[in-house]
Amino acid sequence: MQRVDDWVTRVEEGILAFLLAAMTLVSFTQVVARYGFNTGWTGALEFTRILFAWLILFGMSYGIKIGTHLGVDAVIRLFPRPVFRFFAIFGGLCGVAYAVILLSSDWLQIFGANSRGGAIDYWMKMYKIGIGLDDLRYPELIQELFGTQERVQRWIAYLILPFGLALLAYRCAQATWQIITGQRELMIAAHEAEDLVAENKDVLKD
Repeated sequence: MQRVDDWVTRVEEGILAFLLAAMTLVSFTQVVARYGFNTGWTGALEFTRILFAWLILFGMSYGIKIGTHLGVDAVIRLFPRPVFRFFAIFGGLCGVAYAVILLSSDWLQIFGANSRGGAIDYWMKMYKIGIGLDDLRYPELIQELFGTQERVQRWIAYLILPFGLALLAYRCAQATWQIITGQRELMIAAHEAEDLVAENKDVLKD
């Protein structure tokens, strides 16, 4: 299980690094092209926007992994330790349920809810329809070699929806198990501000 987690973490970190580098490179070259040569890539803005969306959806699960999501725990810390742990576990399970419902809400019909759809269903519709993005187009060489349509299909950009939410569900479940086994206290980094104050309490004295 640890090997799987290490592999997933490496994939997350690698993709996040690539997305940040790609956004920086595209934005920089676009500025140079526009102001230096009065030209540019028409699909740069849409491409950067897609990269940013991927960065957010990957980052939310990685934030749970390293415990950087902020939260408020002032109330639950007033309760006895067993009650506090109950709410911590409950919060982790709510995170799992949130991600799974966004992935697909069809299963809620078991409980009588009138719900259907989700990220998987939406992505499959985009795949079947095959419509393209607004400005992002394949290079002419790719179009000629593979006979693709002119515009990049939306399902490629939207692939992050089911993938990112599945990763979020995995990280929430992992965090919940770590709370149950005592490896971590909460799924959030609630006391980050207090830790910073404690670390820097002697700075002003100097």
